[in-house]
Amino acid sequence: MSDYYDAFEMSPVPAPGPDAVPPEPFRGIYGMPAFVTIPTSDLAASVDFWVRGLGFFELFGIPGRLVHLRRWAFQDVLLVTAESVPEQAPAMSLSFACVLGQVDSLVEACRAVRPDSVDGPRDTPWNTRDVEVITPENARIVFTAAKPFDPASQEARNLEAIGITPPGVGRGENEDHA
Repeated sequence: MSDYYDAFEMSPVPAPGPDAVPPEPFRGIYGMPAFVTIPTSDLAASVDFWVRGLGFFELFGIPGRLVHLRRWAFQDVLLVTAESVPEQAPAMSLSFACVLGQVDSLVEACRAVRPDSVDGPRDTPWNTRDVEVITPENARIVFTAAKPFDPASQEARNLEAIGITPPGVGRGENEDHA
């Protein structure tokens, strides 16, 4: 049995492409399989940046204590009040999927709220375009958009070298290749 299989039907992330349309913000309640909790010493300023700059919305809040933010399904952030935040961003980052058509507007929106908050965009060897954002709480957030897959590209060769091939090519599809 293959170690990898196509399970894209589980994800809200659309197929990559220049005309990919992002899913609508997800307002349903579900058991969160993962989420991040970020301490902030200025809850209002943090919410403003995450909403106006990063495109999240407030799902609910406990005044003065916590705000639950969300974007797409399974992109949940809890902002919680704290006495202080780190003075600089950690090396660790948290990444959120986006689509190529959102990259430029995300950069513009973040720079409008906090001019020095954005680094990028930059293309990666694994076929994404990434934007790094440092939030008011000094969290390092990366928005990553998959680029259209070109089987003749260097990115495709990079992925193939580590055993990742597109669906329908070689291994995959959860088949037994004994």
